Amino acid sequence: MAFWRALALCCCLWSLLAPAQAELLELSQAHVSTVQDGVVLEQETRLPYNWDRQHRWNSGSAEFEIPLRLDQPPTEPYAVYFARVGNRAEIWLNGVLLSRFGDLSRPNHEDYAKAPQYVLIPAQLLQRENQFRVFLHADGGRRGGLSTVLVGPEVEVREHYHSVYRWLVNGSIAVSVFSLVVGVIALLLWATQVEHVPGQPRPRRDMLYLSAGIAEVCWMLRLSDTALTDPPLAWPWWGVLQTLSYAGWFCGSALFCHYVAGWHRHASMRWVRAMVWALLLTSAPAAWLALSRNDDSYLTGWYGFATFLFIGYAAVYFWGSVRKPTTEHVLVATAGVFNVLVGFRDWVVIRASNNFAEISWMRYSSVLFGLALGYIVIMRFREASAQARDLMDNMAAKVQEKEQALAASYRQLEQLAREQERTAERTRILRDMHDGVGSHISAAIRQLQSGKASEEDLLQTLRDSLDQLKLSIDAMNLPPGDVTTLLANLRYRLEPRFKASDIELAWDVDLLPPLTGLDSKAMRQLQFMVFEALSNVLQHAQASQLRIELRACPEGGAQLRVVDNGRGFDPERVQRKGLASLRERAAAIGVGLDVSSAPGHTVVEIRLS
Repeated sequence: MAFWRALALCCCLWSLLAPAQAELLELSQAHVSTVQDGVVLEQETRLPYNWDRQHRWNSGSAEFEIPLRLDQPPTEPYAVYFARVGNRAEIWLNGVLLSRFGDLSRPNHEDYAKAPQYVLIPAQLLQRENQFRVFLHADGGRRGGLSTVLVGPEVEVREHYHSVYRWLVNGSIAVSVFSLVVGVIALLLWATQVEHVPGQPRPRRDMLYLSAGIAEVCWMLRLSDTALTDPPLAWPWWGVLQTLSYAGWFCGSALFCHYVAGWHRHASMRWVRAMVWALLLTSAPAAWLALSRNDDSYLTGWYGFATFLFIGYAAVYFWGSVRKPTTEHVLVATAGVFNVLVGFRDWVVIRASNNFAEISWMRYSSVLFGLALGYIVIMRFREASAQARDLMDNMAAKVQEKEQALAASYRQLEQLAREQERTAERTRILRDMHDGVGSHISAAIRQLQSGKASEEDLLQTLRDSLDQLKLSIDAMNLPPGDVTTLLANLRYRLEPRFKASDIELAWDVDLLPPLTGLDSKAMRQLQFMVFEALSNVLQHAQASQLRIELRACPEGGAQLRVVDNGRGFDPERVQRKGLASLRERAAAIGVGLDVSSAPGHTVVEIRLS
């Protein structure tokens, strides 16, 4: 007993210490003055005021006068909450404009009646006797009108508004995003999961994913309407699109169930696809007739027909899942039956009755189809993974047998490749010896046989032959594309000869990264080209200065220049074997070559890419 007395005492103290919470006032009595097609009608009414039901889906405007009586003027801010107001509206209190929702002079544009609205009231505006004046313009077929008005302290009204807004608007956005994600995943699975069937020229895709993807994307479009105050399409086209999206969702969901059950393989179940296509194709005309003729019976009848048709389909589907139960079939059947029942509730409460502030429950129950699709994707992925593991195990045994057979072949191929590499290197050295050293030795022999060559000419020929031999050996270790190293080797080999010939060498070579376009073969050709240019300077130019330049080009590649101040020559008239060799080698490796000469200035320019 002592315990219960203490508990009762604590409750009494809590009730005394807790701040008193003012009760929210719900205003439902109003005087309304409506204007429709120029006809003014005044009457007393009781809120909520469903414009479409009262005015047979025709547009018009109205002015509501709603009294508010308070025992005492409050000292804290108040607020007013509208579960539905509009489609566009102005809220006045005691002659002061509190808020404006859209432009009253622009019909068929903004729609503020889709979401709850909240308006703050400064405390100084409130008196004992107050008068709300609500001016609104309603578009036919858009569920315009005015709900009951909830007035009270700002904190409590705001809390009530946020609670409803989270469920209605934020909840719709969350489900819309969820549907978009599920729909995109389903469409990606449909596009990527391809099955090659023997005997069929084209690969087959799983239509289960396509139907689910279309359904979820359509549902995302349908739910996005709640968050769009100003739709991207003019009315009534936006209403037609919303109806078509709704039809696309439940028709796609029906086909999704159809493919899960495997009914697409049975000729006796073709009526399901015929039914789905019939409903989908009649949705847009029904919406257009209802919205253009201001007659809700077209859409109400179409929704009712679709609802009862899917009730029958859900019953048949659920019975089929009970007779041949599988986890996927039962899961989808349960989600389908639940959504059909919710759809029937929405049709009765929203379409077939005069309820005004009710919202569709289908936006939340639709998540079950997305969850069912996710479960099916996961289970099928696990099955595919298990099959893939079995296939990999079988293939591993066969691959191991093949590896043992190929190992010997690889060893033979390696040995053959090394032999071919050695043969290719010997062939290159022999070719370089023949083209370079051999030609110079042959020239020296001819000079000796003629008896006309001077010792200086013969010595020059033999020196060139020796330099060619050394450069052929250097070419064996040239890194591909490293032009800087190539020039450094040439300088090392030929600089003593420049000094002996009293030629001053100017070295202006940048350290460049390797050029990808020059392989080992191209590097050898480039080496011969530069050697030929330098040899011409030593033999014929009678120069006192020689300059070697290497620069990177802004557009890529590099520019190599050999410049001397010798006597010069006419490149067009003088037909030397060295110039012809330069042009042939440049063409062979695809580099640019320019030779310009004048007394005191000869330039051999090689453009590398």
